[in-house]
Amino acid sequence: MSSSKTIRKLQVVSPVPADIDIANSVDPIHISEIAKELNLSPNHYDLYGKYKAKVLLSVLDDKQGAPDGYYVVVGGITPTPLGEGKSTTTVGLCQALGAFLDKKVVTCVRQPSQGPTFGIKGGAAGGGYSQVIPMDEFNLHLTGDIHAITAANNLLAAAIDTRIFHESTQSDKALFNRLCPPNKEGKRKFSDIMFRRLKKLGISKTNPDDLTPEEVNKFARLDIDPNSITWRRVMDVNDRFLRKITIGQGPEEKGMVRETGFDISVASEIMAVLALTTSLADMRERLGKMVIGNSKSGEPVTADDLGVGGALTVLMKDAINPTLMQTLEGTPVLVHAGPFANIAHGNSSVVADKIALKLVGPGGFVVTEAGFGADIGTEKFMNIKCRYSGLTPQCAVIVATIRALKMHGGGPQVVAGKPLDHAYLAENVGLVEAGCVNLARHISNSKAYGVNVVVAINKFATDTDAELNAVRNAAFAAGAYDAVVCSHHAHGGKGAVDLGISVQRACENVTQQLKFLYPLDISIKEKIEAIAKSYGASGVEYSEQAEKQIEMYSKQGFSGLPICMAKTQYSFSDEAAKKGAPSGFILPIRDVRASIGAGFIYPLVGTMSTMPGLPTRPCFYEIDLDTATGRVIGLS
Repeated sequence: MSSSKTIRKLQVVSPVPADIDIANSVDPIHISEIAKELNLSPNHYDLYGKYKAKVLLSVLDDKQGAPDGYYVVVGGITPTPLGEGKSTTTVGLCQALGAFLDKKVVTCVRQPSQGPTFGIKGGAAGGGYSQVIPMDEFNLHLTGDIHAITAANNLLAAAIDTRIFHESTQSDKALFNRLCPPNKEGKRKFSDIMFRRLKKLGISKTNPDDLTPEEVNKFARLDIDPNSITWRRVMDVNDRFLRKITIGQGPEEKGMVRETGFDISVASEIMAVLALTTSLADMRERLGKMVIGNSKSGEPVTADDLGVGGALTVLMKDAINPTLMQTLEGTPVLVHAGPFANIAHGNSSVVADKIALKLVGPGGFVVTEAGFGADIGTEKFMNIKCRYSGLTPQCAVIVATIRALKMHGGGPQVVAGKPLDHAYLAENVGLVEAGCVNLARHISNSKAYGVNVVVAINKFATDTDAELNAVRNAAFAAGAYDAVVCSHHAHGGKGAVDLGISVQRACENVTQQLKFLYPLDISIKEKIEAIAKSYGASGVEYSEQAEKQIEMYSKQGFSGLPICMAKTQYSFSDEAAKKGAPSGFILPIRDVRASIGAGFIYPLVGTMSTMPGLPTRPCFYEIDLDTATGRVIGLS
């Protein structure tokens, strides 16, 4: 065991109790003690109660020039709807590195949405004896970041419709008079944010009274095309009845009716901005550059054009600081940002990783998780996140389960909420071997980035030695650096010690530099096709709408951005039912959209729901409060 004062020895029992019961059985260490172990002084963080703290970005300034630790990303094979334990493996690996191998380590994970917590999936704090605690705080409000995103997103939504309303009822002169009202002396002035719009329009004048009538028109009238608006309102619960709504039905809105809808908060572009930003100044620029739609003449309209970029930054000023928490075994965790893994890039924040790499220092480890399978999460981690952060990973972990490999080998359908078929509970080496084609493609794709690949086989009680050996053999044949059987769900860090040793060796022996899948200076289509090829596709087919959007974004000057594919996580292809490693298929691109502030173009492969619905029996049936102790019960 580690000599660190904050390391906690787990009392493991079998069978493994419910996640919330395990989380509640452990008394967390005061977060100031966790901070002290990372050499954070009290002026480097703000306490949020006893067990959470916001780490301030000033840490990066104070540690500028200090060497980084090793950087590890955890991805997975193409999952079943039950998930294969990426979060649990990320936490278990860090508990092994910190509590058993005496390494400085920080886990960097996304903040979960309350949608799944109360909906179908439950929380996302890991599971069993590999969890982030306090689990209830992690899965609920945390430090309010998602609420800040919700407020900022909806302020911008309100600004859009209000601006259209005011422009429709006022002349250029009246509009200009209200935007730049004279003071008591009769003098007008531009507010600071207005100079951004003036610069965009090529107007260098600084006195509002010097503008010509034509310049007044260009400045004051955004002339937003309501049909082009892509900005939707958000809230952080699953509510299918808000997917499509009509706004503007009040008598005061003078018939300004428009069809729109709500997304879940974590689908907001502001969440993706938070995850990819590198500093407060960078976040201000990204928020201001967010495009909400076009003018009727086809020009992109931004948050800064609406005058709201500064206000959005004010709402987000605390959210930019990552939240420090702990694992069950007392190792530190930074929780920050939680962008969707389809229409966004599905990774925790750049600033959390940067801070963590400085805090662990040479020989230390920062382990972060990438959403969905490696074809989506690891690909976006490399081509989007690392491109913007400038950071280089040394090792990619791929989490695999016998259950998922059997499904890819031709096993029966796996359905959430239904008992597993007998095929998944009895030994069937042939089925496992057949499914390893999926693992092999993920290994070769991940290796192409220049990292060493370690396969973590997340062991279940029904797995046999013959099945586990079949996976190890297939992993080595596909070029994995190592393949390790883990039992961290049942045993905590102790069950991932071998994985920790392998990851350490993989990091120490990396021989290549980071290689991206595509350069930025090729066309949007060429970038899409490079990613499609990594899926096994032989070509790409674009709808008329997709062609139109690609042409528009290229014309507007956005073709130099990276690509963020919005695709099903259940197959390499566009069809969730196609398991294994399909090849030779044509990938259909239905539409192409852009998150200009976040900094990527996202093609839609099929239909993507950005507002989940609740099932017949949501998780909230189990959730309650023990009013005698104040403890949350029933969270999963």
